[in-house]
Amino acid sequence: MVAPLGVSRALPADRMRDLGILAGLVAWLVYTRVYWGLHAVHFALPPCPFYYLTGHPCPFCGGTRSFAYMWQGDLADSVRLYPLGPAMFLGTLLGAGGLASGIVTGRTWSLNLSSLQWRVLTVGGVSALAVSWALKWFVLGN
Repeated sequence: MVAPLGVSRALPADRMRDLGILAGLVAWLVYTRVYWGLHAVHFALPPCPFYYLTGHPCPFCGGTRSFAYMWQGDLADSVRLYPLGPAMFLGTLLGAGGLASGIVTGRTWSLNLSSLQWRVLTVGGVSALAVSWALKWFVLGN
């Protein structure tokens, strides 16, 4: 049986891919770290177009503010704004750390999942997103 997560020597294309993903994750983390300051001077990203058009939160509404509250250590407000926010915040930190360590050591991470494992992962992710969205609509608000 093959391990679901592998580490191997990185080819140049792998290193560039990992560097691009790391740059995106770090940019997102920096943006959410300084979000409240940017928001105060009206320099933040525009609001969600789905929410603007429908008046209802999209499946990702509240994610930015959830990350910003996680930087402040406010778990309750983070979960209130986006139930998956704390888990995604932790995953982003771990992912950025894993990618950075791989770039430094010349290694890359690879997923070796069977088609059944990919389906289970997809169904689990979509289900978590659906539950989070339902909580936003019916319980938590925006």
